Amino acid sequence: METPLLIGILAGSLTAVSATPQIIKVLRTKEVAHISPLMFMILAAGNATWCWYGILLKDWPIIITNAFSLVMDLMMLVLKIIYKKK
Repeated sequence: METPLLIGILAGSLTAVSATPQIIKVLRTKEVAHISPLMFMILAAGNATWCWYGILLKDWPIIITNAFSLVMDLMMLVLKIIYKKK
């Protein structure tokens, strides 16, 4: 594999898993008061746009890593709704 492709896969993978620690913390504590839904909505929109861009380029590393990131963003928004104090 070429170096630029490896760097792209590494960068995309790190970005894709970046929300994982926050999701784990929310699942453990069930506390979401500190979560900004607007931030995750913007991230979801950005990741969806990156997926679209990857589809246009037929670039699987871009598609896969950003699709995973999009799922994580949406999961955080769902958790925010589920655990929001009433």
